[in-house]
Amino acid sequence: MLTIGTLAKRTGTKVQTIRYYETIGLMPEPERTRGGQRRYGQAELDRLSFVRHGRQLGFSLEAIRELLVLADNPSQSCVDADSIAQRQLKQVEDRIARLQVLQLELKRMISDCTHHSVADCRVLEVLRDHSECLTDHDQIGA
Repeated sequence: MLTIGTLAKRTGTKVQTIRYYETIGLMPEPERTRGGQRRYGQAELDRLSFVRHGRQLGFSLEAIRELLVLADNPSQSCVDADSIAQRQLKQVEDRIARLQVLQLELKRMISDCTHHSVADCRVLEVLRDHSECLTDHDQIGA
């Protein structure tokens, strides 16, 4: 049996995050010693590793919850898991596209700078006046 500290170290998850996952039901309530200390087994280690890896891949907590329900019922078709993964892929692709637009705008802003005085600084000018931008990036970085 593992303590919460050991579980945290093995999975690279903060203790507070593990407690939060227990509170919202992503992790089951752990067994406790007579003194009230949490104790975890291999199943909890595997489940937390699953959640952590899902978060690293950008899945929302709700998507991870859906995936855990599927994982807990291994005889089901994986169509729903594929659908959730496809939805995540679409979100990643959309984010990449927005970031590429942002990258182009920043490169243009920097390349247009004459490096003379702050009064003539293109970077500061564009930051002051959004209409100077060539792309629509209102939702990025907001």
